[in-house]
Amino acid sequence: MEETTTRIVPGNEVCTLINVFTVAPERQAELVKLLEEATQEVMRHLPGFISANLHRNQEGTRVANYAQWASREHFEAMLRDPKAQTHMRAAAALVEKFEPHLYEVVSTHARSAP
Repeated sequence: MEETTTRIVPGNEVCTLINVFTVAPERQAELVKLLEEATQEVMRHLPGFISANLHRNQEGTRVANYAQWASREHFEAMLRDPKAQTHMRAAAALVEKFEPHLYEVVSTHARSAP
């Protein structure tokens, strides 16, 4: 299977999920591990999955998941998948709240080469 990576490109017709989890500092590492396992065991095998990137804040109180799906329909199909639902319930049990939203890339900026 061909490996794909995250490509943040305006006009790219992917569906981008940014989900920010608020978590107690003593549970941040556990949440990251759970999300890594969910991605490796389930999400990356589902149709339309492109990539997932996990970020943790330095204060230990948040974890952000930046994930790309081929389309909104693929993302919504993942939400209905029983194996994915098991992992989502486990993550929800670890956190104070989570805020998933779907986005599209409209602009990117980078430092110019010297």
